[in-house]
Amino acid sequence: MKVGSRESKLAMRQTEIFVERMAEENPGIPCEIVGMKALGDIDLTSRLDQLPSTGAFVRELDEALIRKSIDCSVNSLKDIPIVMDKGLIIGAMFPRDDPRDVILPCPLEDLPKGARVGTASVRRESILKELRPDLVIEPLRGNIHTRLSRLDAGDYDAIILAKAGLDRMGIDRPMHVLDDSVFIPAPAQGIIAVECRSDDTVAREMLARLDSRDSRLEAGVERGIMKLMGAGCSSPVGIRAKVGNGSIHVEAVSYGFTDKPRRVSRDLPLDYVLDELLGIAEYLTGKRDEII
Repeated sequence: MKVGSRESKLAMRQTEIFVERMAEENPGIPCEIVGMKALGDIDLTSRLDQLPSTGAFVRELDEALIRKSIDCSVNSLKDIPIVMDKGLIIGAMFPRDDPRDVILPCPLEDLPKGARVGTASVRRESILKELRPDLVIEPLRGNIHTRLSRLDAGDYDAIILAKAGLDRMGIDRPMHVLDDSVFIPAPAQGIIAVECRSDDTVAREMLARLDSRDSRLEAGVERGIMKLMGAGCSSPVGIRAKVGNGSIHVEAVSYGFTDKPRRVSRDLPLDYVLDELLGIAEYLTGKRDEII
């Protein structure tokens, strides 16, 4: 099986995790990793919201799948467009790793007035400006090690990263986890996903053995709300769904759709209907002033 991956260290590590799980669930199936560069890896100067609205980190992999140059590709689910190319599906979603953001090297409340905080995410920037309008938010792009090196060099007083990426890379250094009921993560953050062709029944059967029900449920809510909002991967929106005992708890926040940020905290049944997601989406975008 030819497995497509971006060439960054984190992307390669995520693909290695996939290969390890394949060996456990589908023994005897050899995997060959095919590395590629995505536009998001090449353009390191533009803000994320200035890159193409869909597929900046997966376009090249998707095109290789469609050409049948590879059999599947491994990505962070948060980078996969809500509306995928025709003929492609998400064959597997892994059990979710910690979806929260972290700030390095000190707690947010310990930063002095005027401290420089690095991030390229408009979601993180929007939340920071709401919580600490006295901070200076500056753009920061690059892989995990590049961002950490710029923090160590003194270019920033603090930076914000996804905890899942640090955990997967085995990076252990002073950091502080941000409360995900306030600093709400990006939709699908913490989930590794594997794309394949919808007509490849062999790949679909193998990938189904790696799939997580809870990740499917949580991502279905988060990506479903995003789709109904008309939002994309780089939108200033945070959504966190968490499967509990017979329900799914949803925390969400949106910026820029209305004069003030809008937040949602709501429980949905496991067998929720589309109208329930639509109500949340329309509230977050200002199309209604309350959720029925």
